Amino acid sequence: MPSTDEAAAVPLGSDTTAEYRRAVEVLGKVGLTFYEARAYIALVARGVGDAATLAQAAKIPRTSAYKVLESLAAKGYATPTGGKPILFRPKPPLEVAESLKGSIQEVFEGLDALHRVVAEHGEPQLVYLLAGRERVLGKIGELLDQSTSSYILTTPQVADIRDDLAKKIASALKRGVEVTFVTAPLQKIPEGVRHVARENLLATEVLSDGEHALLAAPGLDACGFTDNPILTSHLKQFLEVILEAGEPSPPAS
Repeated sequence: MPSTDEAAAVPLGSDTTAEYRRAVEVLGKVGLTFYEARAYIALVARGVGDAATLAQAAKIPRTSAYKVLESLAAKGYATPTGGKPILFRPKPPLEVAESLKGSIQEVFEGLDALHRVVAEHGEPQLVYLLAGRERVLGKIGELLDQSTSSYILTTPQVADIRDDLAKKIASALKRGVEVTFVTAPLQKIPEGVRHVARENLLATEVLSDGEHALLAAPGLDACGFTDNPILTSHLKQFLEVILEAGEPSPPAS
């Protein structure tokens, strides 16, 4: 007779069950794409695997599998083990859950402080919204183009953003802009960019010259941006805490 744990796990073993669909839905709410959610469940079920094996198990395109696993590693859901082909192991689900709880608590404490600051000052919340991945990426690049002194990007989506920003980063560095990426450890960072390692990031945030701020949804399909001094000041303080708590690496060369 199967144990209670085994009995509970059985419904997650098939992608046709309500339990499986619910797991994919919840993982989506905490920042995973549809493919990433399926890949993480498959990784947990198998214990270890390479991109080709997990693509088949998760029923996701083989051409997308490695990028999906790289993104899972950046978000703190998986760990690459090295070798050829590269194998990935899942971070223990309850360990991931605890990390997410801490990150979510941190974010909402920051939002609560922001809510109180805005209420006390009576400042209008001048936040402009954009929808659509292409428009969000365009705005992230636009803020980099207009930066004159500093540009901080905090993101779990560095693999998706860095190539789009490559030319803009090179141009900003030539202008003397200090460009900082806050991402998961062991990520490929453009040459000349300062890297601060931090795991379990949820959202993408940008601070340009300490005056222009952007906050994007986990999937980069929507964002809000502002130059309101109260809001940008708060994000600046929040990012300073992250930078101090992170593990700095020298600029890539």
